[in-house]
Amino acid sequence: MIKKYLISTLFLFSLFFAGNFVLAQNQNLNLENLPKKLLNIKVPGAPKGAIFSPDGKEIWVTSLSNKKQGVSVFDSITGKKITSFNLNNYPAVEVVFNKDGTRVYASQMETAKVFEIDAINKKALRSFKTGGNWTKVVELSPDGKKLYASNWISNNVSEIDLGTGKLIRKISTVKTPRGLYITKDGNFLYVAGFDKGQIQKINLITGVKKIIYSGGYAMRHFVVDEDKGVLFVSDMGRNAIYKVNLKDDSVIKFASTESHPNTIALSPDKKILYVSCRGHNFSSTNYYVPGPDWGTVELFDTETGKLLDVIIGGNQPTALAVSPDGKTMVFSDFLDSRLQVYQIPTYEQIKSTNGGRSQTYKSLIKKK
Repeated sequence: MIKKYLISTLFLFSLFFAGNFVLAQNQNLNLENLPKKLLNIKVPGAPKGAIFSPDGKEIWVTSLSNKKQGVSVFDSITGKKITSFNLNNYPAVEVVFNKDGTRVYASQMETAKVFEIDAINKKALRSFKTGGNWTKVVELSPDGKKLYASNWISNNVSEIDLGTGKLIRKISTVKTPRGLYITKDGNFLYVAGFDKGQIQKINLITGVKKIIYSGGYAMRHFVVDEDKGVLFVSDMGRNAIYKVNLKDDSVIKFASTESHPNTIALSPDKKILYVSCRGHNFSSTNYYVPGPDWGTVELFDTETGKLLDVIIGGNQPTALAVSPDGKTMVFSDFLDSRLQVYQIPTYEQIKSTNGGRSQTYKSLIKKK
Protein backbone atom coordinates (compact mmCIF):
# COMPACT_ATOMS: atom_id res chain seq x y z
CA MET A 1 0.00 0.00 0.00
CA ILE A 2 2.87 2.39 0.92
CA LYS A 3 4.70 1.55 -2.31
CA LYS A 4 1.54 2.18 -4.32
CA TYR A 5 1.03 5.55 -2.64
CA LEU A 6 4.65 6.60 -3.25
CA ILE A 7 4.41 5.68 -6.93
CA SER A 8 1.15 7.61 -7.24
CA THR A 9 2.67 10.65 -5.48
CA LEU A 10 5.81 10.63 -7.63
CA PHE A 11 3.72 10.33 -10.77
CA LEU A 12 1.57 13.29 -9.77
CA PHE A 13 4.67 15.39 -9.11
CA SER A 14 5.99 14.45 -12.55
CA LEU A 15 2.67 15.52 -14.08
CA PHE A 16 2.83 18.85 -12.26
CA PHE A 17 6.36 19.68 -13.34
CA ALA A 18 5.86 18.37 -16.88
CA GLY A 19 2.74 20.44 -17.30
CA ASN A 20 4.41 23.57 -16.02
CA PHE A 21 7.47 23.00 -18.25
CA VAL A 22 5.28 22.67 -21.37
CA LEU A 23 3.29 25.71 -20.33
CA ALA A 24 6.34 27.84 -19.70
CA GLN A 25 8.00 26.78 -22.95
CA ASN A 26 4.93 27.33 -25.11
CA GLN A 27 3.71 30.57 -23.62
CA ASN A 28 6.65 32.06 -21.75
CA LEU A 29 4.39 32.59 -18.73
CA ASN A 30 5.30 33.69 -15.25
CA LEU A 31 4.41 30.62 -13.18
CA GLU A 32 4.20 32.80 -10.08
CA ASN A 33 0.85 33.95 -11.44
CA LEU A 34 -0.58 30.43 -11.19
CA PRO A 35 -1.73 28.45 -8.10
CA LYS A 36 1.22 26.64 -6.50
CA LYS A 37 1.12 23.49 -4.40
CA LEU A 38 2.18 23.98 -0.80
CA LEU A 39 1.28 20.75 0.98
CA ASN A 40 0.22 17.13 0.69
CA ILE A 41 -1.62 16.02 3.83
CA LYS A 42 -2.38 12.39 4.56
CA VAL A 43 -5.94 11.95 5.89
CA PRO A 44 -7.33 8.98 7.89
CA GLY A 45 -9.53 7.79 5.03
CA ALA A 46 -11.72 8.94 2.12
CA PRO A 47 -11.81 12.72 2.78
CA LYS A 48 -15.32 13.81 1.78
CA GLY A 49 -15.83 17.34 3.10
CA ALA A 50 -13.41 20.08 4.12
CA ILE A 51 -13.58 23.61 5.46
CA PHE A 52 -11.21 26.29 6.74
CA SER A 53 -11.76 27.72 10.18
CA PRO A 54 -12.96 31.36 10.04
CA ASP A 55 -9.49 32.57 11.03
CA GLY A 56 -7.93 30.43 8.29
CA LYS A 57 -5.52 28.69 10.68
CA GLU A 58 -7.11 25.23 10.57
CA ILE A 59 -8.53 22.82 8.02
CA TRP A 60 -11.33 20.53 9.22
CA VAL A 61 -11.99 17.44 7.14
CA THR A 62 -14.40 14.50 7.33
CA SER A 63 -13.35 10.92 6.64
CA LEU A 64 -16.02 8.76 5.06
CA SER A 65 -14.24 5.44 5.62
CA ASN A 66 -12.71 5.88 9.06
CA LYS A 67 -14.95 5.05 12.01
CA LYS A 68 -12.44 6.06 14.68
CA GLN A 69 -11.50 9.42 13.18
CA GLY A 70 -14.67 10.80 11.61
CA VAL A 71 -13.39 14.39 11.68
CA SER A 72 -9.76 15.51 11.71
CA VAL A 73 -8.19 18.95 12.17
CA PHE A 74 -4.95 20.09 10.52
CA ASP A 75 -2.78 23.17 10.76
CA SER A 76 -3.32 24.97 7.45
CA ILE A 77 0.27 26.28 7.31
CA THR A 78 2.29 23.22 8.29
CA GLY A 79 -0.20 20.45 7.51
CA LYS A 80 0.42 18.99 10.97
CA LYS A 81 -2.48 17.09 12.46
CA ILE A 82 -3.93 18.86 15.50
CA THR A 83 -6.57 16.37 16.60
CA SER A 84 -9.33 14.05 15.45
CA PHE A 85 -12.76 13.06 16.74
CA ASN A 86 -14.29 9.66 17.25
CA LEU A 87 -18.00 10.34 16.75
CA ASN A 88 -19.47 7.20 18.32
CA ASN A 89 -17.48 4.92 15.99
CA TYR A 90 -19.03 6.15 12.75
CA PRO A 91 -17.49 8.21 9.92
CA ALA A 92 -18.65 11.71 9.01
CA VAL A 93 -19.77 13.23 5.70
CA GLU A 94 -19.91 17.02 5.66
CA VAL A 95 -18.89 19.78 8.05
CA VAL A 96 -19.82 23.44 8.58
CA PHE A 97 -18.74 26.23 10.97
CA ASN A 98 -21.01 28.72 12.70
CA LYS A 99 -20.30 32.40 12.00
CA ASP A 100 -18.12 33.15 15.02
CA GLY A 101 -16.07 29.99 14.58
CA THR A 102 -16.87 28.52 17.99
CA ARG A 103 -18.89 25.53 16.81
CA VAL A 104 -18.57 22.92 14.07
CA TYR A 105 -21.39 20.68 12.87
CA ALA A 106 -20.60 17.32 11.26
CA SER A 107 -23.12 14.97 9.66
CA GLN A 108 -23.23 11.17 9.68
CA MET A 109 -25.04 9.10 7.07
CA GLU A 110 -25.40 5.75 8.82
CA THR A 111 -26.72 7.17 12.11
CA ALA A 112 -28.69 10.08 10.60
CA LYS A 113 -27.17 12.37 13.22
CA VAL A 114 -25.40 15.70 13.31
CA PHE A 115 -22.65 16.28 15.90
CA GLU A 116 -21.88 19.64 17.47
CA ILE A 117 -18.19 20.18 18.25
CA ASP A 118 -16.55 22.89 20.34
CA ALA A 119 -14.05 24.25 17.80
CA ILE A 120 -11.99 26.11 20.41
CA ASN A 121 -11.56 23.39 23.04
CA LYS A 122 -11.80 20.58 20.47
CA LYS A 123 -14.54 18.61 22.23
CA ALA A 124 -17.66 16.95 20.90
CA LEU A 125 -20.59 18.43 22.82
CA ARG A 126 -23.86 16.84 21.69
CA SER A 127 -25.58 15.15 18.80
CA PHE A 128 -28.93 15.72 17.10
CA LYS A 129 -31.14 13.08 15.55
CA THR A 130 -32.35 14.25 12.15
CA GLY A 131 -35.19 11.75 12.01
CA GLY A 132 -34.26 11.14 8.38
CA ASN A 133 -32.29 8.51 6.53
CA TRP A 134 -28.73 8.92 5.18
CA THR A 135 -28.04 12.49 6.34
CA LYS A 136 -25.58 14.41 4.16
CA VAL A 137 -25.28 18.20 3.80
CA VAL A 138 -25.66 20.51 6.80
CA GLU A 139 -26.30 24.26 6.67
CA LEU A 140 -27.07 26.88 9.31
CA SER A 141 -29.80 29.48 9.12
CA PRO A 142 -28.51 33.05 8.64
CA ASP A 143 -29.27 33.89 12.29
CA GLY A 144 -27.42 30.77 13.44
CA LYS A 145 -30.37 29.49 15.47
CA LYS A 146 -31.39 26.57 13.27
CA LEU A 147 -29.61 23.76 11.49
CA TYR A 148 -30.83 22.18 8.26
CA ALA A 149 -29.73 18.73 7.13
CA SER A 150 -30.54 16.97 3.86
CA ASN A 151 -31.56 13.32 4.09
CA TRP A 152 -30.62 11.45 0.93
CA ILE A 153 -32.78 8.33 1.22
CA SER A 154 -35.83 9.62 3.12
CA ASN A 155 -36.18 12.53 0.66
CA ASN A 156 -36.53 15.29 3.21
CA VAL A 157 -34.68 18.06 5.04
CA SER A 158 -34.52 18.21 8.83
CA GLU A 159 -34.91 21.53 10.63
CA ILE A 160 -33.35 21.50 14.10
CA ASP A 161 -33.54 24.11 16.87
CA LEU A 162 -29.96 24.60 18.08
CA GLY A 163 -31.15 26.14 21.33
CA THR A 164 -33.03 23.05 22.46
CA GLY A 165 -31.39 20.49 20.19
CA LYS A 166 -34.83 19.28 19.17
CA LEU A 167 -36.10 18.40 15.72
CA ILE A 168 -38.63 21.04 14.66
CA ARG A 169 -39.88 19.38 11.49
CA LYS A 170 -38.97 17.29 8.48
CA ILE A 171 -39.62 19.01 5.16
CA SER A 172 -40.38 16.70 2.25
CA THR A 173 -38.35 17.45 -0.88
CA VAL A 174 -37.52 16.24 -4.37
CA LYS A 175 -35.77 12.85 -4.53
CA THR A 176 -32.27 12.45 -3.07
CA PRO A 177 -31.81 15.98 -1.71
CA ARG A 178 -28.21 17.02 -1.30
CA GLY A 179 -27.09 20.65 -1.66
CA LEU A 180 -28.86 23.28 0.46
CA TYR A 181 -29.04 27.06 0.47
CA ILE A 182 -31.10 29.21 2.85
CA THR A 183 -31.72 32.78 1.68
CA LYS A 184 -30.24 35.52 3.86
CA ASP A 185 -33.69 36.53 5.13
CA GLY A 186 -34.23 32.95 6.29
CA ASN A 187 -37.50 32.63 4.37
CA PHE A 188 -36.61 30.28 1.53
CA LEU A 189 -34.73 27.02 1.17
CA TYR A 190 -33.22 25.86 -2.12
CA VAL A 191 -32.61 22.13 -2.52
CA ALA A 192 -30.44 20.33 -5.10
CA GLY A 193 -32.14 17.10 -6.13
CA PHE A 194 -29.57 14.56 -7.24
CA ASP A 195 -31.79 11.78 -8.61
CA LYS A 196 -33.61 13.76 -11.30
CA GLY A 197 -31.36 16.80 -11.57
CA GLN A 198 -33.90 19.18 -10.08
CA ILE A 199 -33.68 22.44 -8.16
CA GLN A 200 -36.46 23.02 -5.66
CA LYS A 201 -37.45 26.20 -3.82
CA ILE A 202 -39.34 25.92 -0.54
CA ASN A 203 -41.03 28.75 1.34
CA LEU A 204 -40.10 28.03 4.97
CA ILE A 205 -42.91 30.28 6.23
CA THR A 206 -45.86 29.06 4.16
CA GLY A 207 -44.57 25.63 3.16
CA VAL A 208 -45.20 26.30 -0.54
CA LYS A 209 -42.85 24.29 -2.76
CA LYS A 210 -41.85 24.82 -6.36
CA ILE A 211 -39.49 22.98 -8.70
CA ILE A 212 -37.73 25.79 -10.55
CA TYR A 213 -35.56 23.57 -12.75
CA SER A 214 -35.77 19.99 -14.03
CA GLY A 215 -33.26 19.93 -16.87
CA GLY A 216 -30.31 18.53 -14.97
CA TYR A 217 -29.13 15.03 -14.26
CA ALA A 218 -27.40 14.94 -10.86
CA MET A 219 -27.54 18.29 -9.05
CA ARG A 220 -25.10 18.20 -6.15
CA HIS A 221 -23.79 21.37 -4.50
CA PHE A 222 -24.67 25.08 -4.11
CA VAL A 223 -22.57 28.20 -3.51
CA VAL A 224 -23.97 31.73 -3.58
CA ASP A 225 -22.98 35.28 -4.42
CA GLU A 226 -25.67 37.08 -2.44
CA ASP A 227 -24.54 40.55 -3.51
CA LYS A 228 -25.23 39.69 -7.14
CA GLY A 229 -28.13 37.38 -6.37
CA VAL A 230 -26.54 34.38 -8.10
CA LEU A 231 -26.66 30.77 -6.93
CA PHE A 232 -24.21 28.35 -8.58
CA VAL A 233 -24.98 24.62 -8.68
CA SER A 234 -22.92 21.66 -9.89
CA ASP A 235 -24.46 18.94 -12.05
CA MET A 236 -22.35 15.81 -11.73
CA GLY A 237 -24.25 13.97 -14.46
CA ARG A 238 -24.12 16.61 -17.18
CA ASN A 239 -20.57 17.83 -16.38
CA ALA A 240 -21.81 21.36 -15.99
CA ILE A 241 -22.32 24.30 -13.66
CA TYR A 242 -25.62 26.20 -13.70
CA LYS A 243 -26.57 29.64 -12.42
CA VAL A 244 -29.82 30.50 -10.64
CA ASN A 245 -30.93 34.13 -10.71
CA LEU A 246 -32.35 34.59 -7.22
CA LYS A 247 -34.51 37.51 -8.32
CA ASP A 248 -36.68 35.48 -10.67
CA ASP A 249 -35.40 31.89 -10.20
CA SER A 250 -34.41 31.60 -13.85
CA VAL A 251 -31.67 29.04 -14.53
CA ILE A 252 -29.00 29.10 -17.21
CA LYS A 253 -25.92 27.00 -17.93
CA PHE A 254 -22.78 28.71 -16.72
CA ALA A 255 -19.97 26.42 -17.90
CA SER A 256 -19.00 22.92 -19.01
CA THR A 257 -16.55 21.03 -16.82
CA GLU A 258 -14.43 17.92 -16.75
CA SER A 259 -16.10 14.65 -15.77
CA HIS A 260 -18.12 14.39 -12.52
CA PRO A 261 -17.98 17.90 -11.04
CA ASN A 262 -19.02 17.75 -7.40
CA THR A 263 -17.96 20.28 -4.75
CA ILE A 264 -17.78 23.94 -5.71
CA ALA A 265 -16.45 26.99 -3.86
CA LEU A 266 -16.25 30.75 -4.42
CA SER A 267 -13.29 32.99 -3.71
CA PRO A 268 -14.09 35.61 -1.04
CA ASP A 269 -14.20 38.36 -3.70
CA LYS A 270 -16.62 36.15 -5.72
CA LYS A 271 -14.46 36.47 -8.85
CA ILE A 272 -13.37 32.81 -9.06
CA LEU A 273 -15.51 29.68 -8.96
CA TYR A 274 -13.54 26.57 -7.99
CA VAL A 275 -14.87 23.17 -9.15
CA SER A 276 -13.51 19.79 -8.06
CA CYS A 277 -14.01 17.17 -10.78
CA ARG A 278 -13.61 13.51 -9.88
CA GLY A 279 -12.82 12.30 -13.38
CA HIS A 280 -14.36 9.27 -15.07
CA ASN A 281 -15.42 6.36 -12.90
CA PHE A 282 -13.76 2.98 -13.10
CA SER A 283 -17.07 1.62 -14.40
CA SER A 284 -20.71 2.62 -14.58
CA THR A 285 -21.38 0.87 -11.28
CA ASN A 286 -18.11 1.23 -9.36
CA TYR A 287 -16.42 4.46 -8.30
CA TYR A 288 -14.52 2.93 -5.36
CA VAL A 289 -11.73 1.90 -7.75
CA PRO A 290 -9.50 4.57 -9.38
CA GLY A 291 -10.72 5.50 -12.84
CA PRO A 292 -8.82 5.92 -16.13
CA ASP A 293 -7.88 9.55 -15.60
CA TRP A 294 -6.73 11.92 -12.88
CA GLY A 295 -9.25 14.31 -11.40
CA THR A 296 -8.97 18.08 -11.68
CA VAL A 297 -9.80 21.34 -9.94
CA GLU A 298 -11.00 23.97 -12.39
CA LEU A 299 -10.99 27.72 -11.82
CA PHE A 300 -13.68 29.70 -13.66
CA ASP A 301 -14.12 33.43 -14.07
CA THR A 302 -17.54 34.09 -12.51
CA GLU A 303 -18.25 36.95 -14.90
CA THR A 304 -17.40 35.27 -18.18
CA GLY A 305 -17.50 31.53 -17.41
CA LYS A 306 -14.06 31.14 -18.95
CA LEU A 307 -11.40 28.84 -17.52
CA LEU A 308 -8.69 30.70 -15.63
CA ASP A 309 -6.63 27.62 -14.77
CA VAL A 310 -6.84 23.85 -14.23
CA ILE A 311 -5.01 21.93 -11.50
CA ILE A 312 -4.43 18.21 -11.97
CA GLY A 313 -5.38 16.29 -8.84
CA GLY A 314 -5.20 12.66 -7.87
CA ASN A 315 -7.91 10.00 -7.71
CA GLN A 316 -11.32 11.63 -7.40
CA PRO A 317 -10.93 15.20 -6.07
CA THR A 318 -13.99 15.72 -3.88
CA ALA A 319 -13.71 17.98 -0.82
CA LEU A 320 -12.93 21.61 -1.68
CA ALA A 321 -12.57 24.83 0.30
CA VAL A 322 -11.03 28.29 0.01
CA SER A 323 -9.51 30.15 2.96
CA PRO A 324 -11.33 33.27 4.24
CA ASP A 325 -8.60 35.53 2.82
CA GLY A 326 -8.68 33.76 -0.55
CA LYS A 327 -4.94 33.06 -0.49
CA THR A 328 -5.15 29.31 0.05
CA MET A 329 -7.26 26.51 -1.41
CA VAL A 330 -7.55 22.89 -0.31
CA PHE A 331 -9.04 19.89 -2.07
CA SER A 332 -9.09 16.18 -1.37
CA ASP A 333 -8.13 13.20 -3.48
CA PHE A 334 -10.88 10.95 -2.15
CA LEU A 335 -9.44 7.56 -3.13
CA ASP A 336 -5.88 8.58 -2.23
CA SER A 337 -6.90 9.66 1.31
CA ARG A 338 -5.05 12.93 0.85
CA LEU A 339 -5.51 16.69 0.93
CA GLN A 340 -3.63 19.03 -1.40
CA VAL A 341 -3.13 22.63 -0.31
CA TYR A 342 -2.42 25.36 -2.88
CA GLN A 343 -1.31 28.96 -2.65
CA ILE A 344 -3.64 31.15 -4.73
CA PRO A 345 -2.43 34.36 -6.45
CA THR A 346 -4.78 37.29 -6.92
CA TYR A 347 -7.56 37.12 -9.49
CA GLU A 348 -5.71 39.68 -11.63
CA GLN A 349 -2.54 37.58 -11.61
CA ILE A 350 -4.36 34.39 -12.57
CA LYS A 351 -6.34 36.17 -15.27
CA SER A 352 -3.13 37.53 -16.79
CA THR A 353 -2.09 33.98 -17.77
CA ASN A 354 -4.92 33.75 -20.34
CA GLY A 355 -6.17 30.38 -19.20
CA GLY A 356 -3.01 29.14 -17.53
CA ARG A 357 -2.73 25.35 -17.53
CA SER A 358 -6.19 24.96 -19.06
CA GLN A 359 -4.48 24.93 -22.46
CA THR A 360 -2.21 21.98 -21.67
CA TYR A 361 -3.80 19.85 -18.95
CA LYS A 362 -5.82 17.49 -21.19
CA SER A 363 -2.68 15.75 -22.39
CA LEU A 364 -1.72 14.98 -18.80
CA ILE A 365 -4.89 13.70 -17.12
CA LYS A 366 -5.04 10.33 -18.87
CA LYS A 367 -3.27 7.66 -16.88
CA LYS A 368 -0.61 5.76 -18.77
